[in-house]
Amino acid sequence: MAKGHRAQIKRERNAQKDTRPSAKLSYARVSVQKACFVLDAIRGKDVQTALGIVTYNPRYASTLIKKLLESAIANAENNNNMSAENLYVEECYANKGPTMKRVKPRAQGRAYRIEKRMSHITIVLNER
Repeated sequence: MAKGHRAQIKRERNAQKDTRPSAKLSYARVSVQKACFVLDAIRGKDVQTALGIVTYNPRYASTLIKKLLESAIANAENNNNMSAENLYVEECYANKGPTMKRVKPRAQGRAYRIEKRMSHITIVLNER
């Protein structure tokens, strides 16, 4: 159990908070493996290059990641007063979300389970 007054505990917790601009998409209807193909392509790149990559990437996850990247850029400009020219993708990752389980009828009365996977995608930017 933490020691001290509640306000003091909150001040200490907020002092440790990450101030880098970021954006998170929860419950995206794409599997982690498929999202990571696109995320690996933009990791470490500046935001203009990353936007170009996701714009012309044919994968479905790239449309989701493009919107997420634009949101992170807007957060950096509006909340952190950073300029878009100096920003780059410092971290980007996809974590496993819940899985929807569905049943597909098959021959001779059998049923196969279909797993529709979800992911939580996070993009963190920083200034060079």
